[in-house]
Amino acid sequence: MNTTALVHEAFEKLVGHAGEWVDRRHYLGFAARAMRDVIVDYARAQAAAKRGGPGRPLSLDGLADVVGAEPAIRIEEVLALDGALDRLAAVHPDAARVVELRYFAGLTLAETAEVLGLSEKTVQRRWIVARAWLHGALAEADDAGPEAA
Repeated sequence: MNTTALVHEAFEKLVGHAGEWVDRRHYLGFAARAMRDVIVDYARAQAAAKRGGPGRPLSLDGLADVVGAEPAIRIEEVLALDGALDRLAAVHPDAARVVELRYFAGLTLAETAEVLGLSEKTVQRRWIVARAWLHGALAEADDAGPEAA
């Protein structure tokens, strides 16, 4: 999936909710969720088709690792991240939201702080907590093998 396809698919999801946005912050929240859904749906479709390729460690530093001309990570890693993010949301919903905005929407710390109505320092702390938690969760899933993901 390339960036253009991601934006197109996310836009189609957003059009159905156009009247629900209160302001820019609310719109960006919807957009982040739409992009996450598109990426995860794409990964599921690819996994179902038994496609993929050699992977590398999953980076939480940006969306460029997920979309592009050549997939930089394995589809299974996107699905593992999605599952781990759902588990993180059960214990640290605010940290999970930061990951969704930063990773799937590609927002900076400052932009994420604006969307969430928090200070940049608070977002930075939640980002650190989320990355550490996800790192542990993904390492556990990796140690457990493909059955755990």
